[in-house]
Amino acid sequence: MLSDTHIPLRAKALSPQVLADVEAADLVLHAGDWVDEATLDLLEERSRRLIGVWGNNDGPGLRRRLPEVARFELGGLRFAMVHETGPAKGREERCERDFPDTDVLVFGHSHIPWDTVSPGGLRLLNPGSPTDRRRQPACTYLTATVAGARLTDVRLVPLPPR
Repeated sequence: MLSDTHIPLRAKALSPQVLADVEAADLVLHAGDWVDEATLDLLEERSRRLIGVWGNNDGPGLRRRLPEVARFELGGLRFAMVHETGPAKGREERCERDFPDTDVLVFGHSHIPWDTVSPGGLRLLNPGSPTDRRRQPACTYLTATVAGARLTDVRLVPLPPR
C-alpha cells in the first residue's frame, strides 16, 4: 500500500526497495497524490495488479484515469480506498458512517501512518508516504496479507534516508 508519492515534487523517483516490493506483490494499492501520470504508468507496468485513486494534488489526466473512491473485494474482505478522510479527530466514526459495508479502508493525504479499528470493526490504514516523511521518523509504506477473509501481517515498512 502506497500513498502520497508526489513525484517529481517530493522525490525524483520511487526507491528501488519500493519498486522491488511492487513487483513482488500480488496487488498494489495507491491512495492518491501521485502528481504525475508517469508514476501511474510505472506502477501499472511493474505491478501484477494495481488499484489506485486520485488525490487533491492530482490533475485532470490522473482524475480521468482513476476514481475518487475505489471499492473492491479481496479474499473475502470488502475494501474501500480514498485519498482524504478529514481530520484525525472523529475519523473512525466518520469513516464508519461514510463507508458502510466496508471491512478495510485505505486512505492517504496526511503522510502520517495510521492503523486503527473503529468501534464497529472497520480497519483504517494509511501507509504514510514513501517520498515525503512529514514530521515522521522515516518515509513509509505498508504491506499486508489477505487470506481467509482476514487481514494479517500488516507491516509498516520504514525506508532508509535517501
